[in-house]
Amino acid sequence: MSDNTGGPEQAQPEAAGNTGATTGNSPAQPPRPGAHAGGWQAWQPQPAGPTWSTLVRSAEAAPIRTVTLVAVLATGLAAALLLGDGMGPGLLLVVVPAVVGAYVAARAAGRGARPWTLAWAIGCLALLVIPALRDSAWPAALAILAAVLLGALALHGSRTWPGVLLAPLGFLDSAVSGVAWLLKGLRARGGAGKDRWLPVAKATAVALVLLVLFGALFASADAAFADLLGGLMPDVSVEDGPIRFMLFVLGAFLALAAARTAAAPLRWDRIMVSPGKPRSRVEWALPLVVLNLLFAGFNAVQLAVLFGGYRKVLESTGLGYAEYARQGFWQLLWATLLTLVVIALALRWAPRAGAGDRRLVRAVLGVLCVMTLVVVASALRRMDLYVEEYGLTRLRVSVAAMELWLGLVIVLIMAAGLFGARWLPRAVAGSAAAAVLVFGLMSPDGMVAERNVARYEADAKIDLAYFQSLSADAVPALDRLPEPQRSCALRGINDEMSRAGDVPWYAMSLGEYRARRILEERPVMASYEVCSRLGAFGTRTEY
Repeated sequence: MSDNTGGPEQAQPEAAGNTGATTGNSPAQPPRPGAHAGGWQAWQPQPAGPTWSTLVRSAEAAPIRTVTLVAVLATGLAAALLLGDGMGPGLLLVVVPAVVGAYVAARAAGRGARPWTLAWAIGCLALLVIPALRDSAWPAALAILAAVLLGALALHGSRTWPGVLLAPLGFLDSAVSGVAWLLKGLRARGGAGKDRWLPVAKATAVALVLLVLFGALFASADAAFADLLGGLMPDVSVEDGPIRFMLFVLGAFLALAAARTAAAPLRWDRIMVSPGKPRSRVEWALPLVVLNLLFAGFNAVQLAVLFGGYRKVLESTGLGYAEYARQGFWQLLWATLLTLVVIALALRWAPRAGAGDRRLVRAVLGVLCVMTLVVVASALRRMDLYVEEYGLTRLRVSVAAMELWLGLVIVLIMAAGLFGARWLPRAVAGSAAAAVLVFGLMSPDGMVAERNVARYEADAKIDLAYFQSLSADAVPALDRLPEPQRSCALRGINDEMSRAGDVPWYAMSLGEYRARRILEERPVMASYEVCSRLGAFGTRTEY
């Protein structure tokens, strides 16, 4: 977001609050009357420059608006009513009033939306659709974490590495200061503003009473309307009271923190990271050139193996086909991660005296990035070979997706070397969020089931025990198996949904809805004894 003073995008240092601290560009204070140079005042302690905690703090937030107060209350009520039964479409409905409250708070502070702000906000809402689509908890949890990151970037407007990495911490500061901000706004409305909000509160209370009264009468008068109303309205019981109250407090608290952040975000971009001491060309380049030569030798072997040398390698190592593929993948994944660390440190200490140094840095690190991309391709090929032999699992699809994203980060680093790195922090954050979004939309559990069913159709190999831990997203693919393998593969999922009972619409994902429809039309038929003989209840270790 931007504001009337230039916003965080400009990252202009300024005195924080009213501390009286001055920056290096501020004029010196004139001496007091009667003072003379070299007098006793010279020995007095001088005001220190702003610390990082005061440097990043914005001016005082604008007063909280009534719309923001209503949005905070609505978020708390929605969280209490819709999240008590689980995640689903209800999560997105809870977030909508919080977004409205944050937007109003930002406008009251004179902040406007910029293109990056809109991109982060749209991405945040898109990620929150994943829990409504997928029953599996792990892609939904990743999507929620990524949505928090994008929400923090949208509210803070960060563009530098400190801003991108530290933006989520701004919610912690706003959670504390937001309570005082709320109380101050409520006290201000207790006097002169009472005539404005009290009639609204009275009208809202009367409307709720009328809805409950006539809704109960109509429900008792018509069974169809009662069934419709029962399906739409949350089922709140006295036993759920403490949990619902905690959800109300948590929802309102988070909405308040988001609105307070929008009103006066911390300016993380003002934190300046000084570059490291530049090294000489020999001192800097020699270790990296040696590393490039090592990468080149390794990649030459990988290309030779890729084009038909597997038999010779297996004979010399004594490893099986799948063991060779599995053994190398994890080492290559760590090699990719360590290469990113090496590139970051190399850029910090790179020589930068002139154009020749810049060309050297681009050449050496560019070669290293290209070599690393070959390592990424080799790692993915090894994982594909292993999956062909033993099937796809959650862990295998997750680490393969991570390796793909690391390869994308390396491509972004190469592009930054050619076109400038100003946009790189936001591009890396955006690529991570996009990867999580695509990962959730592709339905990992559905991919696992689809790949293993296709493997069974090809060579009759199947691991029924593994399917017991999958989510409802896997049901459409597993439904294609013949009996009794189909029933045994679906038994664990079916039992889990039976224990959950009826789930309201706002807590049911699209994946679970489809699974319930399939199992209602074609129930699980095979007995426990039959599934036990087929190995459906055995133990296994995933790697």
